[in-house]
Amino acid sequence: MEDGLASEDDILLLSEKVFHNAAKRNDTGKMLELIRKGVDIKAKNKVDRKALHWAAGAGSEDALRLLLEHDTELDDADSFGMSALLLAAWFGHLKILKILVSSGAKLNCVNKNGLNLLHCAAQRGHIHILEYIMEDLEDVRLDRVDKSGKTAFHLAAEHGQLEVTEYLIGMGCAHNLKDKEDNTALHLATKHGHAAVLQKILETGENINERNIDGLTALHLSVDGGHYDCVRMLLEAHCNVNELTNRNMTALHLAAQHGFEREVRLLVEAGVSVDSVDTNHSTALHLAVFNNYTEIVKILIDAECDLDVFDERLQTALHIAAEHGRQNIAELILIAGVNLKLLDKQGKTSLDVAARSNHVNVVDMIIKADRFYKWEQDNVNCSSLVARNVTFKQDHQQETQHIRSVLWKLATKYLKAGEWKTLAQHWHFTDAHIRAIEHEWTGTKSYKDHGHRMLLIWLHGVLIAGENPIKSLYEGLMGISRMDLAESMRQQANADPSTPKKCATM
Repeated sequence: MEDGLASEDDILLLSEKVFHNAAKRNDTGKMLELIRKGVDIKAKNKVDRKALHWAAGAGSEDALRLLLEHDTELDDADSFGMSALLLAAWFGHLKILKILVSSGAKLNCVNKNGLNLLHCAAQRGHIHILEYIMEDLEDVRLDRVDKSGKTAFHLAAEHGQLEVTEYLIGMGCAHNLKDKEDNTALHLATKHGHAAVLQKILETGENINERNIDGLTALHLSVDGGHYDCVRMLLEAHCNVNELTNRNMTALHLAAQHGFEREVRLLVEAGVSVDSVDTNHSTALHLAVFNNYTEIVKILIDAECDLDVFDERLQTALHIAAEHGRQNIAELILIAGVNLKLLDKQGKTSLDVAARSNHVNVVDMIIKADRFYKWEQDNVNCSSLVARNVTFKQDHQQETQHIRSVLWKLATKYLKAGEWKTLAQHWHFTDAHIRAIEHEWTGTKSYKDHGHRMLLIWLHGVLIAGENPIKSLYEGLMGISRMDLAESMRQQANADPSTPKKCATM
């Protein structure tokens, strides 16, 4: 056999590589053949692993016994700090472990992360290894920690090893010890969504509201990971649903931030404070709007959250929706009813923000809502009936198609530059409304688009009020001294045979 390097990226000779593979396969025949040819049975690969490691890790009992006749350095560790004994525990090979122990392997060995025999077996869920360690080996410290401060109990919980968790509890391990990040086993089980392990730990009576180094409770971690069953179990166990992290975040903030609808519903039903603010003065609503989670916004509105709370930029949820063009969310907020006069740090209303961000549809929705709120104030007895069906989005109804067509012709063919603003003022559009509409620039003929948008906004209000749009349009044009245009538009509007509302000559 030619005995060069096994490969360009390996440091083993070909014969040594074959020997390692034979040990892994438990092929003692091949191993003996290579030993007779003088192979170095202690040769290590580039991660300092030798044949003894491979045999122990693979559970190759015959190969291991053969190697022990030639290699007495049982405690050699690879580059990860794993000795043959630790590998046997890691992979759950009890017979190998017993052979190595009886051969004098060091029992208190640890790898580079500080994991000992107990840690390895617990993390990997090898209950039979744990039983052997606890019952047959001496001086085993049940609550010894690794370099991250975790005990075997921590690792079992973190990796969802239910049987091991039950065994360690039965052996009397400490339930409330914290690792270097102040996580208990309860924290780790919930962080990774191990509901069955969580249930077992809850039965021990551990403090359910314990906080880690970041101020996170088990509830925060389960919500942050989207682990619905764990969230439900913790709430049923009466954890503090309003506990705050170091950043003043409730579990609801985390659920809203990630878009976890089911978890949001659970928390709201459990009585979480929907208006709690974090260190950025953001509520869960702010986070849901920013991340465009429409359903969560709806849940929070239904829970009667305060829509006028402002964040550190003095922005309300509507400011954020306006800035990012969230039309569906903006409508939900507008239908619920908000204070449209609130100013952010730059002195801008939500309407100003929408206009500056060039979100034309949101601008028009806010103006419609502002005019609707004014109509509500003036018509208190009618508002409740109308509000159930109100919408502020663009009108695409078949019933209004003809009148909308007439308005488009009016804006693009008949109204002169500036006349749309005169008409808007006649219909009590505010200066802020007109500025916001005018902010859009589509070229030298922008006034036509502006006029069309204004007319559609006006139509929205007329229809909500139950007025005759043809009559109102006629009166508006007469009011700005466009008598010729008023009559022409009346005739065109009345030309639709399907409309039930016609305007007679006045």
